[in-house]
Amino acid sequence: MTEVKPIGEWRDVYDFLDQVRLRPGMFVRGGSLLELQSMLYGFRVASEIYGPQAMLDFEHEGPFTEWLWPRLGRTYSSPLGWAIEITKAAQAVNRAGIDLFFDLLEEFKAERSPQAR
Repeated sequence: MTEVKPIGEWRDVYDFLDQVRLRPGMFVRGGSLLELQSMLYGFRVASEIYGPQAMLDFEHEGPFTEWLWPRLGRTYSSPLGWAIEITKAAQAVNRAGIDLFFDLLEEFKAERSPQAR
């Protein structure tokens, strides 16, 4: 189980997302995936400017989105982006979009882990 950590202990975007999952109301206004997607885009821009490595997993055609489309029953990418498509899928089963996002994120991370390879 992930624990609350100060920002100085975060190593990457996944540490940030772990903290969002623990306290979504603190980071994401109204649990909106569009807000979270905007934050991740800002994270990417900052890493391009200040960091040695860009954060690309959550780009429009990045690894997460390419992995996601088949799980949402799509054969092609959506121009609306992952946040809207996950929100729509969650609404169809009466769930919060942010909860479905974190469930999908766990699957994505598990499949990409060294143990899964």
